[in-house]
Amino acid sequence: MPGRFPRPRWAAAFAAACALTTGFAAPAIASTPQGVVDHPVRTTGCGRAAPVPAGVTTTQHITSGGLDRTYTLHLPAHYNPRRSYPVLLSFHGHKRTSRYQEELSGFSALDAISVYPQGLVGTDGETAWTGAPYSAAADDVLLTSDLVTKLQKTLCVDANRVFAAGKSNGGGFVGVLACRLASRIAAFAPVSGAFYPQGGACHPSRPVPILDFHGTADTTIPYTGVPEKGLPAIPDWLAAWSTRDGCRAGPVSWTPVKGVVAQKWLGCDRRGTVEHYRVEGAGHVWPSTKPNLDSATPTVIDATPVIWRFLKSHPLR
Repeated sequence: MPGRFPRPRWAAAFAAACALTTGFAAPAIASTPQGVVDHPVRTTGCGRAAPVPAGVTTTQHITSGGLDRTYTLHLPAHYNPRRSYPVLLSFHGHKRTSRYQEELSGFSALDAISVYPQGLVGTDGETAWTGAPYSAAADDVLLTSDLVTKLQKTLCVDANRVFAAGKSNGGGFVGVLACRLASRIAAFAPVSGAFYPQGGACHPSRPVPILDFHGTADTTIPYTGVPEKGLPAIPDWLAAWSTRDGCRAGPVSWTPVKGVVAQKWLGCDRRGTVEHYRVEGAGHVWPSTKPNLDSATPTVIDATPVIWRFLKSHPLR
């Protein structure tokens, strides 16, 4: 762990060289084969020709946990293999697909490597992610770890700026990743998240930056929770994260636009932070001021640009 042993003089020079070429400020650390990697890994894909065309969405494959898994990948139109890019992992909701999530979130329009993993069919015959009572037996945390490793080997990834966002069950899975991959993924943004207890105990390896969106009229994952399903009230879920992050009790609040109450917990430990956007009257949607795949009825705020600003401002250090 940092600070346990003094670093030799050569390590600082090597780290600086890595930072210049990969956006990563530490030497390479070996990955454990077939295991979840919750620590930084040096990018080695810079300078290589991209394996997919830039500006085009493609379906890719990866073997994880002995299973063939798929994901949708989009590189910026002017992708430069000698410039490091952030990675934005975006997880679809229950019953949805990676292509649906790409269109819903709009992340492919950003100057980032946008990745939309595909969940497996679960016990109810619908696609889902680890952490839900209806998910498949596959380890999606391992998939995420393996996928980030593959991206770092094949593309010019800024290892300090790998981010995760998701909707509904995908948002709940982002909460699981915040518990399990806190030292690999820099910041997290669930939307209308389904935070089931099946996600397991939460002991993140560091305080993490989390931004949460939820509508007060959500009848699928109610803002007030569903005790019989183990779904917490959203204020309780946020309070638990503020405790993990070592924040002061109680948030400060403001109104960025009429109909939205934003909250932020202050004084958190070691760059951790918790922010929340409560969208009054919104249902189980990805908030958008234009009709989208979730709803023909617009909301008063666009979640995507708010999420992107938050994520960009919270790289790993």
